[in-house]
Amino acid sequence: MRFAIFYQDFCIFQYFFVPLQRISKIISILRLIHMQFIGIIPARYASTRFPGKPLVDICGKTMIQRVYEQAKKALDIVVVATDDQRIYDTVKTFDGEVVMTRADHKCGTDRCLEAYQKVKAQLALSDQDTIVINIQGDEPFIQPSQIDAIKSCFPTEIATLVKPYTTEDSIEDLENPNTPKVVFSAVDHHAVLFSRSVIPYLRNIDKNDWLAQGKHYRHIGMYAYRADILSQITQLPQSDMEKAESLEQLRWLENGYQIKVAVCETYSMGIDTPADLEQAIQYLKDKI
Repeated sequence: MRFAIFYQDFCIFQYFFVPLQRISKIISILRLIHMQFIGIIPARYASTRFPGKPLVDICGKTMIQRVYEQAKKALDIVVVATDDQRIYDTVKTFDGEVVMTRADHKCGTDRCLEAYQKVKAQLALSDQDTIVINIQGDEPFIQPSQIDAIKSCFPTEIATLVKPYTTEDSIEDLENPNTPKVVFSAVDHHAVLFSRSVIPYLRNIDKNDWLAQGKHYRHIGMYAYRADILSQITQLPQSDMEKAESLEQLRWLENGYQIKVAVCETYSMGIDTPADLEQAIQYLKDKI
């Protein structure tokens, strides 16, 4: 009888406490259950290349409304963070959540932090259990599947998205410095490096055959951060690699933070110029 009780206790111990990987998995699942996701859309009026673009009309709706509505398909909580009364008033007209932030933020990451800090008490959010998703305010066709993909990276510190280059892309697309490339670990999907240059450089392979190798990934500029990590990374000084490439995420890597990468097959269209807007309008008309 005693042996049976001992064996039963041993089996319970073995199942729950051995191996250590199982403990880690259980803890991760429990943490994930308690996590809350909040989408924050930074939206400035004074864009250098395209002033007022959050308010441009895209087939009957402003761009900021289209971004907001797409984000709401994947998230219960979405907030627009702006420094302009016109954008604030527009979001209110379609019953969106919006907060005013300072005008002197250097980047969207800083604006996200201020917006989060303003709403967390009202929403009873915990820094340890809240994931802030920084959603680009100039991507009106962002897909819920992209948001779901970045959510799937957690628990982690920071997450982002990549899309594979294919033979349907051109070598000019691959070499375009305006589109950062990413190298990440095949084991844990943590980013190793971001660069505007082509990485990896495929030595001894003709450049025209690079895309056929399936080795290159395009960075999609959506980030998600655990709220306490977001607070930490906004305090970091600019790093040398960040200054060289003008890529903020390199600051985080250089300071030892991990960025987990989710691979998705969807590429949403960003609007940086009036010409991009015309393409977006035509894209939407073709879909209707």
